[in-house]
Amino acid sequence: MSHVDVPSAPAAAASSGVTLGDLIVQALTRHSASEAFVAGDRRLTYTQVGDLVSLYTAALARRGVGRGVGVAMLGPNTPESWIIQAATYLTGGRFTGLQALASVEDHIVVCEDAQATVLVVTDALEEHGRHLLAAVGSLRHLLVVPAAGGLPEGESHAARPLDPGPATETDVAWLQYTGGTTGRPKGVMQPHRSMVQMVYAQLADFEQPHLPRYLASAPLTHAAGLGVLPTLLRGGTVVIEQGFDPGRFLDIIDTERINCLSGLPTMIYTLLDHERPETRDLSSLEVIWYATGPMSPVRLAEARERIGPVFAQIYGQTESTGIGTILPKAAHRTTNLERLASCGRPVVGNRIRLIDDDGHDVRPGEVGEIVMRNRGVMLGYRNLPEETAAALEGGWLHTGDLARQDDEGLLYIVDRKKDMIISGGFNIYASEVEAALTGHPSVGSAAVIGVPDDRWGESVTAFVVARPGQQVDIRALQGFVKQVKGSMYAPKQVVVVDALPQTAVGKVDKKALRAPYWRDSTRNVH
Repeated sequence: MSHVDVPSAPAAAASSGVTLGDLIVQALTRHSASEAFVAGDRRLTYTQVGDLVSLYTAALARRGVGRGVGVAMLGPNTPESWIIQAATYLTGGRFTGLQALASVEDHIVVCEDAQATVLVVTDALEEHGRHLLAAVGSLRHLLVVPAAGGLPEGESHAARPLDPGPATETDVAWLQYTGGTTGRPKGVMQPHRSMVQMVYAQLADFEQPHLPRYLASAPLTHAAGLGVLPTLLRGGTVVIEQGFDPGRFLDIIDTERINCLSGLPTMIYTLLDHERPETRDLSSLEVIWYATGPMSPVRLAEARERIGPVFAQIYGQTESTGIGTILPKAAHRTTNLERLASCGRPVVGNRIRLIDDDGHDVRPGEVGEIVMRNRGVMLGYRNLPEETAAALEGGWLHTGDLARQDDEGLLYIVDRKKDMIISGGFNIYASEVEAALTGHPSVGSAAVIGVPDDRWGESVTAFVVARPGQQVDIRALQGFVKQVKGSMYAPKQVVVVDALPQTAVGKVDKKALRAPYWRDSTRNVH
């Protein structure tokens, strides 16, 4: 039977009643004079951040934010991206981050579904904010934050001692909308208890440095923000960067002595292909967490040699506050490339099973859907009772991810259930083809989809990005995959592209890749 049980963390073994407000107050009052945030020329101490949280808590309260009231935010990466989240939690409200790259229509849909009453934007986005204010019936107030930081004009009130606020552990704190690559975005409702469990899991299992200096280049209003509170509880510093530029990214690691960061596989590939990490002093790095998808084992081994033995893989979902499994640094110190394809074992407090379509546990080595149970699992999808019931059937979170488990209990994700290709009656897992493709020295990154085929049902189609200075020989590449994985895995078509399309959160957008092929099919793009 393929399942893994891990005892719950003592701190979360029983209902504790602890909220995000409790942890925020503890973090900001423990370390007063230490440096909490760095953003360009701005350097804020814990005391300064605490004062700003207090002042923004009062500003939101004056606009009617209290227990159960929604706040939405849109803007660049700044300390205020987290400060306003913290202030929302201390009022008892729920926070929703808007994707900067999403359309106006998407912003309207999310704000309406979230029933946000206050919209927070930076001054450069004031016109956009006013458009949303007029278009969304629930919005009552627009709070415009100076891009340079600090308080809006007219909000200069005396800071008060921080108070955890009125929220309970079952109140919704984080209302995060999924990327929408499979259709209309779904609002994932995460209560305070889930967010607190996420913090405990990071502190227990993520191998965070004793005094973290955490580099955040992805939006703090979304997943990257989940690393802030664990950092502050340890008395560390969050260094904020606007977007990802490989040269500047490496410079900041060097000059700010960054010792931990999180990144997407595509970011790491870019560092390897377009810069020379060896030209910077990266000796401060202790851990790089990579997530949102597995890395090519060949490229991961390359990164380990060129950057250092600092990599750890995190697997999770928005629906589980990122809590799932971890493949720690020590497990990456192997010459077995297959082992590097594993996503590891469950984090503390998480239970995982692999099940078939009938809900039965599969045997070791067989592929099944990952279902998990932990205190970080969502309450459900907002306003979507049927989708919620399906996702949480039987008291387990059904992830839609397919995996197998080896004899040592290590899990290997093979595909999204919806991404599996059925060709000639065989199940072909796109991730395995992608790993084979990126094992070829001419290929930097790859994405694989199934396209309609009159004979086979679906055929394997690959999109590849060449490494700098390399040219892709399509026939040779097809032969390479055939040799490595077998003929049924060899792509019938290989398309060389300059870059793979990405969603707003940096994942490869396979829906965009599929659309031209499935547009005239009776079967929907999945």
